[in-house]
Amino acid sequence: MFRHIVLLKLVDSTTPAEITEIRDALRGLPEVIDEIRHYEIGIDRGLAEGNASICVVGDFDSPEDYLAYANHPAHLALIAERIKPILAQRSAIQFDRPN
Repeated sequence: MFRHIVLLKLVDSTTPAEITEIRDALRGLPEVIDEIRHYEIGIDRGLAEGNASICVVGDFDSPEDYLAYANHPAHLALIAERIKPILAQRSAIQFDRPN
């Protein structure tokens, strides 16, 4: 098993509706990207200053499957059209995880 975690901090002017749209669009990716085994999206509850806005946790069978997801046109379009225009900061990690 291979895990990908990304934290997205959006610009302060981002509206709750924009965050919800991004969350919903991310949640739709498993329907079009077969390589995703498990996919979780979380929106920060705002309990601590400076937190990320959105968290994505994705599980894949292999690093190759992760790369297929990372380079999939639906994923790239979502990033380009909805995330990058309001992205302040991104942090990510990918790692092997025991089955």
